[in-house]
Amino acid sequence: MSTTNSLKIAKFGGTSVADFDAINRSADIVLSDPAVRVVVLSASAGITNLLVALAEGVAQEQRDVHLEKICQIQYAIIDRLDNPQVIREEIDRMLENVARLSEAAALATSNALTDELVSHGELMSTLLFVEILRQRQVSAEWFDVRKIMRTNDRFGRAEPDCDTLGALTRSQLQPRLAESLIITQGFIGSEAKGRTTTLGRGGSDYTAALLGEALNVDRIDIWTDVPGIYTTDPRVVPTAHRIDQITFEEAAEMATFGAKVLHPATLLPAVRSDIPVFVGSSKEPSAGGTLVCNKTENPPLFRALALRRKQTLLTLHSLNMLHARGFLVEVFSILARHNISVDLITTSEVNVALTLDTTSSTSAGDSLLSSAMLTELSSLCRVEVEENLSLVALIGNQLSQACGVGKEVFGVLEPFNIRLICYGASSHNLCFLVPGNDAERVVQTLHHSLFE
Repeated sequence: MSTTNSLKIAKFGGTSVADFDAINRSADIVLSDPAVRVVVLSASAGITNLLVALAEGVAQEQRDVHLEKICQIQYAIIDRLDNPQVIREEIDRMLENVARLSEAAALATSNALTDELVSHGELMSTLLFVEILRQRQVSAEWFDVRKIMRTNDRFGRAEPDCDTLGALTRSQLQPRLAESLIITQGFIGSEAKGRTTTLGRGGSDYTAALLGEALNVDRIDIWTDVPGIYTTDPRVVPTAHRIDQITFEEAAEMATFGAKVLHPATLLPAVRSDIPVFVGSSKEPSAGGTLVCNKTENPPLFRALALRRKQTLLTLHSLNMLHARGFLVEVFSILARHNISVDLITTSEVNVALTLDTTSSTSAGDSLLSSAMLTELSSLCRVEVEENLSLVALIGNQLSQACGVGKEVFGVLEPFNIRLICYGASSHNLCFLVPGNDAERVVQTLHHSLFE
């Protein structure tokens, strides 16, 4: 343990464990900070996508191609070890399992089988990480997170049982921390019968935060391929700059509205337990990063811009709405029956416009706008559907109390068609819909006006 007895948990994403060099860079980061006693890993970059494809039950030829790619990624790491034989046998056993489960998926797919198959990515990356540490004479222990990460059986998007997780973490994981560095898996868990579950994409961050909460750590470090959280996506706006400190509320708003750096659920355990979260780049750890915490000094009016593509707008028109009660209740009960959650909503006397986010589900297109749901809505009102829209969210502080925000934002957006505006429900955001083709230029124009 470190001299100050502070305790940190470090999580490394797929690009940070993509190959031999990346794993060694990540190992350097871990070993440079004695406060880090638990390391949570994603699968090596590219592996999860290949495993998901295999779980969909592809034909033999395609299956062989995917399996070969997985082998190549893992063997490229093994072949650079000084003593590869020890770990090769374990990885080979994992790869045999993957091949066997892939054959089963080709006969019949299921969510439970998918989770079992996909979990092998994290199991393999953690085994390789431990071996690299051991060859560097570090006392490291491989720990199967499924022993403590108890979840329900909603395969693919399982929810953890925090009370059980806390008790098991304290009894099974905590006593090990003084002896050695613990390397464990993100994203995976197990349900009551012992079957493997996954927490959904982005779940490795969530794992780190849940374990951090259970261990009462002083900080959670999320190492990714970008050195922190930026005022907007630097791929869209190259002049975007890093935010050195940001509040949980602001970061959660950014994540909710499409910023990819943090998974929205990640922050929940950290917020509950007031644990700061640091976001940095494993490629350039000396470049610093962003600290997400409860409060920051002098929060600015405008903090960041987030962009979420693939949005759908439903406009419902009915003269029966005029001075009538119960119309919205009927609309929302139809949507609820079809498991659809509404994102933004605006209403007028005879129209309701609402947006549906189609980015979170893997099979979004067909499930969201099912013909059965549209038929039900059509019996109630006239329905118009617009797709390929993008949601731009301006994240800030006290936005609904500030004067002149509308002019400052929409004055510069005069050349663009704005389809829907949502403002006032939250003091932390102002959102609007634009055609998908205009989205990047809208973000660039706003960023230039408000942040440069």
